[in-house]
Amino acid sequence: MSIEWVNRAIDHLRAWGRTRGVDVDADEVRLLCDYASDYLDVDKLGDFTPDTFDELLLSIYPRKVIAPPESASETVAAARTLVDYLRDAGEVSEATAAAMRDRIADIAPRMPEALADPANFGMAKSLFSAIGPESLEQSIAVPSGELPDLGEAPCDCPGCSPLPAVRLPPPGDLLAGLADVPLWVEIHGPEPRQGLAEDLRRSTGGEPPRRWAEIVAHLVERDTGGAVTGRADLDDELYDLFDMLYRLQVPVPVTVIGDYLDELTEDGPVDLPGTLGRLAWCGLVEQEGGSAGLTPLAVWALREHYLTLGLDAPLAGDLADADATGLIEGLLEGVPTELAESDITRWLDRRAPGAAAAELLAAAVGAPAVARGIAVTIVDRLGAEAEAEVRACLDDHELRPHAIHWLASRGLPAPALTQEELLWVSIDMLALAMPSAEEDPDVFGENMAASGPPAHLIEEMWRVDHPDVVDVLELLGRSLSDGTVAKAARKAAFKARSRSIR
Repeated sequence: MSIEWVNRAIDHLRAWGRTRGVDVDADEVRLLCDYASDYLDVDKLGDFTPDTFDELLLSIYPRKVIAPPESASETVAAARTLVDYLRDAGEVSEATAAAMRDRIADIAPRMPEALADPANFGMAKSLFSAIGPESLEQSIAVPSGELPDLGEAPCDCPGCSPLPAVRLPPPGDLLAGLADVPLWVEIHGPEPRQGLAEDLRRSTGGEPPRRWAEIVAHLVERDTGGAVTGRADLDDELYDLFDMLYRLQVPVPVTVIGDYLDELTEDGPVDLPGTLGRLAWCGLVEQEGGSAGLTPLAVWALREHYLTLGLDAPLAGDLADADATGLIEGLLEGVPTELAESDITRWLDRRAPGAAAAELLAAAVGAPAVARGIAVTIVDRLGAEAEAEVRACLDDHELRPHAIHWLASRGLPAPALTQEELLWVSIDMLALAMPSAEEDPDVFGENMAASGPPAHLIEEMWRVDHPDVVDVLELLGRSLSDGTVAKAARKAAFKARSRSIR
């Protein structure tokens, strides 16, 4: 999806709400825009139509978003706010906005039923909604809309803070990009007019790639006395800032960068626009909308710098070139949101739907729950053209419940889930949730309390022949806020453990 236009839209929406005294549910509107971008080919606000809201609120939300039926009113209210903004911003005409309002009025009484109907649930939505709205897809990096926490600068020790694998553009693109960097042009002019450029001209040399790496190393490591950002104290913190952005690998809101710099410095508030402008002039940072991140040139040069320091700075392969097993393994290793979405989209574009489903599901056979979950979640993006390949999985014990859900959610003939299959797939989806649950147990517990499996089903889970049944039940026993249900989970975990011992 195009996260840039969504970020810009939300920034403008918040400003619109402030000027009009409108209470804007920005998170809910962001989710509307995210899903419209992901699944309905909406690339800008003006692409919204009345039909877009039909698809979003009655089809995509029930399949993708874990929310109780009573939450429908909040989503409908957010949709109405979005329509008002679209009209006021001139993105749609008054007639189109009126048609949208009429459509939303028709949808409003039907959306709670759609959210509650299990037949609408896709594989990205657990049977029991055991995790947060994006967590099932988080392993393949669907955006959560949350701001990253930059925290403190990490230790430079390679044993303590291994660097993530990064993906670099082709060398030719990097070299061509240098021609657009004002600092590079100034350095190579007949007589540099800027003090920093003059200093760098004297202290660096060699072929363009090596010289650029030396320039960036000079900027982040040497005492530049404020020549880079305009403040000596900020220049001293550039290594930590760039190291953090390198690790995050994706643009972050400029306000987050501002807060981070304010915490690092003690000489008063940072002129964030001016600082980012200077860094952009140097070819180190690029901005789009309200976000900023390292340029590809900066990422390349920082990696070269890390290598000279003896650090392990791995390269990430293009997952779109991998087979299904390589794609799943690459996603399991952790890929930033935008890269993962691009990899998955391009991987699917290179294959017919049936072939993609067959390859992914074959890779899922016998795989751990998390890997299997990634595979079936990607298959959930495919339409009815993949029916034959998905239906073939009805003969596989592990994939059969997932295949039944896939078929039923598309209105295709499918057998009913047995009680044993219902329990098995419940454990399988909860096992997929375990990594994110361990990272944020509070959020997991809250979502379980809102829409987790009932006690009578948890009591029976111990009977299921699933490799993760004990771990899942112990997780439920620790996480559930309802003492009675938590106790049932702990008792079931004891029974499952005892059965395995025998």
